[in-house]
Amino acid sequence: MGGGLSDTDTALMSSSPPPASTAAVQVQAQQLAELLKKSECTVALTGAGISVPSGIPDFRTPGEGIWEKVDPMAVAHIEAFRRDPAKFWGFYRQRLQMLGDKEPNGAHEALAELERRDLLEAVITQNIDGLHQKGGSERVIEVHGSIRTSSCQSCGAEFPLPEVEGLFDEQGAARCAACQGAVKPDVVLFGEFLPERAMADAEALAARADLMLCVGSSLEVYPVAGLPSVTLGRGGRLAVVTKGPTPFDREAAVRMDGDVVADLDAVLAALA
Repeated sequence: MGGGLSDTDTALMSSSPPPASTAAVQVQAQQLAELLKKSECTVALTGAGISVPSGIPDFRTPGEGIWEKVDPMAVAHIEAFRRDPAKFWGFYRQRLQMLGDKEPNGAHEALAELERRDLLEAVITQNIDGLHQKGGSERVIEVHGSIRTSSCQSCGAEFPLPEVEGLFDEQGAARCAACQGAVKPDVVLFGEFLPERAMADAEALAARADLMLCVGSSLEVYPVAGLPSVTLGRGGRLAVVTKGPTPFDREAAVRMDGDVVADLDAVLAALA
């Protein structure tokens, strides 16, 4: 990769969302392509918006998000799981089945292509759907866990996603095949700490990054939303590719707010 980024490289880059025109998108894509080529360490940070084109609803979009239809404290809090595993699984059983059937979209594949070209070091994701790995990304830091496995809370036995459906008892709770302990998906619920190793890796990457590419995230959920500040604090740059406003829009060297698949496809085209 090339040398580090300079202030001159981004002096003319707008921090506000571009007009919704093909020409404007091409300009923004070219600016982001130049940042990618000059960066010695680029890290992607992704949120629910990158998976929306795969048919997975996000959490907070007014009128559409998952938490518009169900109280997260009732179905996605660790105490809700402990209090009533069957009720908890009444929500999560359908969600795991739905997520397990989804396929990556062009935005996932674009990030994997950037990694193959040695233009992206890693993906830090808030998503639990595993679509980055399905899309071809090799280094993925899952800071909110993953649906790929579930674990017994008593003996620690781990069950791959395809085996979980066979663990449910008559009440609708997943029980360990070995000890009958309560089985929980290996995702971070409200009230739980984020995985220590994953967060340490994410913070180390953010501290090294010349460029953080934020895709499909509102950048509002902490502590992950603090990672862009880590990159900015060491003199790095931000590029934000997502619909809707974020707290970092004014600090972004490039801000694209169209369809994430189309925007990242435009960046790949600009690199060519």
